[in-house]
Amino acid sequence: MADVSDFVEALVRVANGGTALDPEVVTQLLGASRRTDSISVLSAREREVLSLMAEGRSNAAIAKELVISDGAVEKHVANIFMKFDLPVSQSDHRRVLAVLRFLDS
Repeated sequence: MADVSDFVEALVRVANGGTALDPEVVTQLLGASRRTDSISVLSAREREVLSLMAEGRSNAAIAKELVISDGAVEKHVANIFMKFDLPVSQSDHRRVLAVLRFLDS
């Protein structure tokens, strides 16, 4: 029965705009994201963008919050992926990996 209540709780959280990740998936993603140990390689603006990404903000919301263009946000996100050595992949979600690295720092 505990699994059902956990599932319902996760379902409600996702329906309200949150996220639900399996602990094993998080563990694997954290292991995959340790190519760069810290966020010190990022510029101050890139750290701001990454912080807002960690809050679950969309690129449009980040642009509005920082009073910059959507294109500028996209450029910062691309730079974050490059500096964290997170290439395009069919099996990994780069935005999640970048946020997990931020939270782990």
